[in-house]
This record gives sequence, structure tokens and C-alpha cells, in this order.
Amino acid sequence: MSLFQNIIIIALLIAGAGFLSLTEIALAGARKVKLKILAEAGEERAQKVLDLQENSADFFAASQIGLNAVAILGGILGEGAFRPYFLNFVSRFYSGAWAESISFALSFTLVTSLFILFADLMPKRLAMIAPEKISIAVINPIQVFIKVCKPLAWIINTLANLLFRLFKVNTIRDDNITFDDISAVMDAGAQAGVLLKQEHHFIENVLELEERNVPSSMTTRENVIYFTLNEAEDSIRQKLAEYPYSKFLVCNENIDQVIGYVDAKDILVRILNNQKINQLNESTIRNVLTIPDTLTLSEVLDRFRASKEKFAVVINEYALVVGVITLSDIMITVMGDWVTPIEAEQQIIKRDDNSWLIDGSTPIEDMKHALEIDEMPDEENYETLAGFMMYRLRKIPRPADVVIFGGYKFEVVDVDHFKIDQLLVTRLLPEPKDASDTEPQE
Repeated sequence: MSLFQNIIIIALLIAGAGFLSLTEIALAGARKVKLKILAEAGEERAQKVLDLQENSADFFAASQIGLNAVAILGGILGEGAFRPYFLNFVSRFYSGAWAESISFALSFTLVTSLFILFADLMPKRLAMIAPEKISIAVINPIQVFIKVCKPLAWIINTLANLLFRLFKVNTIRDDNITFDDISAVMDAGAQAGVLLKQEHHFIENVLELEERNVPSSMTTRENVIYFTLNEAEDSIRQKLAEYPYSKFLVCNENIDQVIGYVDAKDILVRILNNQKINQLNESTIRNVLTIPDTLTLSEVLDRFRASKEKFAVVINEYALVVGVITLSDIMITVMGDWVTPIEAEQQIIKRDDNSWLIDGSTPIEDMKHALEIDEMPDEENYETLAGFMMYRLRKIPRPADVVIFGGYKFEVVDVDHFKIDQLLVTRLLPEPKDASDTEPQE
């Protein structure tokens, strides 16, 4: 055959190998989520790609058969086609015993370079740019190719499966999506500008509802305002005026003897009607939802939905009241600073770029967000920053007690009746090198 004919055949072989390389990477890299969206939109080829991904053994066997066959055939034809021309060229400068070997090496290098560039590297890089689009475009012809190669592919797959079983290799791919996978996608979307800062913040907080327990968002026991069954009218009026809550617990004598709750609106209606409000009875007291403190915020939302309530009492394993939680508390946890009034007392106050004043009752998750800490040690043992300090110090903290963790110094500033009111958190900066330690420059 002439040189031109050989070049045409080699070009066709390169094109075939390039098509198989393009297809192989596109089908392997196509994301199932995008393919499912396209399939639901009516794209039949997307469903074919999904089916092929589920049973990819036949395709990869056929692809390797085609790629190796084309590479071997291209090498044989290329070496025979180009070597005489390289030999004539080399003979002009050197006619010794190594002329044949030099011409063979040049011919081999040329053909190999063409296959690497046009049949391997460029197609694979193109396939990585838009794998879903390319896989849908090539699915029909590749299915025909798989049928042609099926007899030989079946033999190869059978041998491969025997070897996998012999060496006890699990060939089942785990496609479960984890929380870390979702977080990585959200981070990538935020960096690309697809998600706004507040949207990323909201989604991240929603996903954390499954991990955060009730104590991280509830109003703690010492901050719960309640009425006793025989509370004086002046005291009720004072509490209504001082604390702008919509619901108040009603207890017998102390907070652990919960009877129910009253809606502030009902009491205000009685005040407007000039009725006495110091006799709380069945007409005003409502049954209160009681939940354990071991529930997650996601489970609390389910309880609120099932009971159609928006207010619940939280009790511990000893049936003691540890706090109350409302639907608004959970929404504030999700929305964060975006719904917290500016004038409200802040639990985290940033003094400068490297120090914060933080309330001891601040939930650990909120503190982690503020300080950009990924993980705290043994988080299952505490819910608040005060709990973290007690856990690490192994004692009741006192002012000036310090814990150092994760590049931060946590220092107790104020303690009130064994309760940590406030901490000073400082970022530990690397100490600058002493001038005497540096080498003098000439």
C-alpha cells in the first residue's frame, strides 16, 4: 500500500480508538443525579446511560478489546508504513549497522505519539468537560459495538469474575450519598457563586437538624418563665409586661410540677374583659407537649407536626424539666443571624479579628460556625461551650481557668454560682521569630 493509504488507515484507527476513549471516560464520569434529571425530563438516552452504568462490565470489556486491538494493529501498520521513509532519511546522514534500529525507533515514536495525543489524551480531556452530554450522544452507537463484541467480552468477563472471586474482591460500587458528599457539593456551589452566602448557611443548618439535639436550641431551665397555679394577679401582669413571650408554663408549686401552659393572648383577652386572671383553670390551661432531651431537632419538628403544637417542655431521664423549646427556636437555629434581632443580646461578640466574648450557654454548633472550627473533641458529651470547658477541665471552672484547643485559647471570664457566664476566646497566632535567630543578610 502507498504511504497515503497507510496514513488514511492509521487515521481511521486513531479515530476509532479516540471514540472508545471518549466514551469510556464519559460513561464513567457521568453523574447519576444529572442523568436522572434528564431521564425524568423525557430524555430516553439518559435512561440508557443509567442502565449501562448499572451493568458496565460488558461495556468495559468491549472497550478494552477495541482499544487494544486498534493499538496493536496501528503499531504494526504504522511501523511498516513509516520505517522505509525514516530509513531513507537516516541513510543520508548515517549508513551504519544502527540505521535500521534508528528508523524503527523513529517510526515507533511517531505512531505512539499520534495515538497518545489523538486517541487517548485529547478525547479523555474532552470527555471530562461534559461527561453527561457526551455519554448521551454516544450511547446508541456504543450499544451496537457492545453487541458485536459480546461473545469475546463474555469470555473475558467470566475470567475476570473468577479472579475477583478467587482474591475475594468486592466489585459492587457503593453509590450511597453521605452528608459529607452533600456538604462538598454545597461548598463547591458556594465557591462557584451558584449558592449565595445566606443560602449556603441555611442549607447547612437544615442538614444539621438531624445531628443537633434539643438542648442546643431550647430555652434552659433557669431562663424559663412560668406561672404557678395560685400566682398573684400582680405577678402575672408583671411577667406579661416584662417578658414578651406568647406562651407560659403553668406549674403547681415548682417548675418540675408542670400542669400545662397558657397562651398570653387568652390572658390579655381576660384583662380586656375586666376578668380576674389570678385563677388559672381548665378554660385557660392547655395540655403541653412533653419531649425527652435526647431527641434531635429533626425529631422535634416531627413531633410538632404530628401534634400540631409549637411549644414543648423538655425533660431529662429523671423527669426533671431542663427547658422549653418552640418552633421559633428551631427556625432561628436554621436561619441563624438572619432572623435574630439586632438589638437582642448576642451570645457571641467579636471583639477583633482574633478574639471573641462568648456566653457560656452558647450551643457548640453556633460556636463552631463563629470560630470556623470543623470538629470539637467528644462532642456527644456536652451541648454548650460551658459544657465543653467542664468536660476538658474535669472540674467546676473558676475565673482564669484556661483550655487550649484547635489553635484557640478558651479562658473563663465570669462565673456566677458555678455557672460559666462568659468566656474570652482568643486565636493563638504563631509567634514571630526572634530577630537574633535569623541569619544576617549580606
